[in-house]
Amino acid sequence: MHTWLVRTTITLDDDVHEFALYYARARGLTLSAAIEELIRKAQAPAKPEPDIRRGPNGFPLLPPSGRTITSEMVKQIEEEEFDPKKIA
Repeated sequence: MHTWLVRTTITLDDDVHEFALYYARARGLTLSAAIEELIRKAQAPAKPEPDIRRGPNGFPLLPPSGRTITSEMVKQIEEEEFDPKKIA
């Protein structure tokens, strides 16, 4: 990796410039560092899309974990966590 600094003048649309400034300020970076970070992110390989399956009613399903959660298990957890003293 080289350590040379290269100065380049670029022209940005106003909305792109405004976004880059906002991004830089939010992350505590200089404008140059922010633009460099954004370009490097754009070059990074895309992350694989998650495998989201939907049930017959259209709701997303949780990935199978090998365990079945029963209504009795849910009731037990609710009873353990419910403390009327905390409400009063």
